[in-house]
Amino acid sequence: MLKPPSQSTNQVRPMLFAVFLVLFSLEVIDSRSLVKTLPGFDGDLPFTLETGYIGLGESDEVQLFYYFIESEGNPKDDPLMLWMSGGPGCSSASGLFYEIGPLTFPYATSTLEKPVLELVPDSWTKVASIIFLDQPAGSGFSYARTPEAYITNDTSAAINSYNFLRKWLIEHPKFLNNPLYIGADSYSGIVLPIIVEEIYNGNEVGKLPHLNFKRYVLGNPLTDTNGGTNSRMPFAHRMALLSDAIYKSTKENCHGDYVNVDPDNNLCKHDLQVVNKCLERIFTSQILEPTCDLLQMSSNLTPPGGLTAVDKTFLDNWSLAEFRCKGADIILFLSLVLTLCVLSFTTILLPPTRPIVIKDVREALHIREEFGHIEWVRCNETFSSKHKEAISYTHNVVSSVDYHRRLLDKTCRALIYSGDHDMIVPYVGTLSWIESLNLPVVDDWRPWFVDKQVAGYTMKYLNDNYSLTFASVKGGGHTAPSYKPKECLSMFMRWLADDTL
Repeated sequence: MLKPPSQSTNQVRPMLFAVFLVLFSLEVIDSRSLVKTLPGFDGDLPFTLETGYIGLGESDEVQLFYYFIESEGNPKDDPLMLWMSGGPGCSSASGLFYEIGPLTFPYATSTLEKPVLELVPDSWTKVASIIFLDQPAGSGFSYARTPEAYITNDTSAAINSYNFLRKWLIEHPKFLNNPLYIGADSYSGIVLPIIVEEIYNGNEVGKLPHLNFKRYVLGNPLTDTNGGTNSRMPFAHRMALLSDAIYKSTKENCHGDYVNVDPDNNLCKHDLQVVNKCLERIFTSQILEPTCDLLQMSSNLTPPGGLTAVDKTFLDNWSLAEFRCKGADIILFLSLVLTLCVLSFTTILLPPTRPIVIKDVREALHIREEFGHIEWVRCNETFSSKHKEAISYTHNVVSSVDYHRRLLDKTCRALIYSGDHDMIVPYVGTLSWIESLNLPVVDDWRPWFVDKQVAGYTMKYLNDNYSLTFASVKGGGHTAPSYKPKECLSMFMRWLADDTL
């Protein structure tokens, strides 16, 4: 095992990196493009948007696509953050247009035939430069040049993301000294702490460039696959979706495990059928919103004898564009249209809702000709562990809690936030794995405020130079900034400034 670099090594590192940079400069110069205008936006963009590809592997056989938006505040000093959407296999366009980016689609004026873009007042790019990464290959506009290069898993996807960061910073050396953050939500809660560990390990053995990593932020993160799924039952009970009697009987008969159900346990199976009846019409991304009729889902996506109404909703969250909804109220209409327009901005919907990318958007985003006629989809469902064709992605990390635990002796700050009306990755499961870290509590459960109103509840944990802040977002769903953008920006800004929530 290599030792951390000595003082003398640190003294020559800038010179070595300068040589390193020169060697790479010619081959990366054409991989990025500035985007000054976008279809649907009137005039030039009032911020710096860059798109590009980073090649990975011995022959650059993996090509990862990114959107980069420079901070609208002080890009010279503001943090640089890598952001990854969930899935796995979901395009980071979801985060850009639907969660924390500076552009969105106003429901009042946008249509599927003619989407209109407008600026977002509560974008996280007000205070940070953000790289929105399509990862792994097969997500969004990212692709591979060989069939074998599409084959990946949780750990290799994390390593690729780490190597992407290193090569991206070689292309953008002016950001090398900016504080580096990693951010993600949903399924990327599995991948993110692996990336963070790779960064620390790489820095310790002297890999170039040295990454100025400081913090990570996770929103409604899937962390423990079984624990996260099982937490949906007590969450549903707490939210009065299940009666005391139903919850008690199901918990006892299923022994607290609602995923790995013994096929001979008829009492558990019966109770789960009752639970499914209670929950099947709940919109699990945000339980207060009306549900809509889903297109018929394949029966293979539902585990036999398991918790169907609860388990299948992890996929439902990434299928909003396939809802056929009539009579929904204005709040749901807004969230659905925003999601639909993410697709309409980049696609034409063809029966049966199979999208292809339209030419003017490809040209505006400088998508490579090599991408060819590959379909752009918001989320590549073949990456799902429950999809019968899931051959390219292996879910080899059941829980990332141990990765978090190994970070406790680092100098690092973490923010974990949860929309408290999300039943896909409920806050109760997130609190459970955080508590399993056995961190000392330095600020116990209390409300936090925006405009003198309760915006959620928070706790803070501290272990020497490692701190973790948990924050619930009151009324937030699975992607909390989609529902509570003002509150989430305030939360993020206070955390950046080390202010108390």
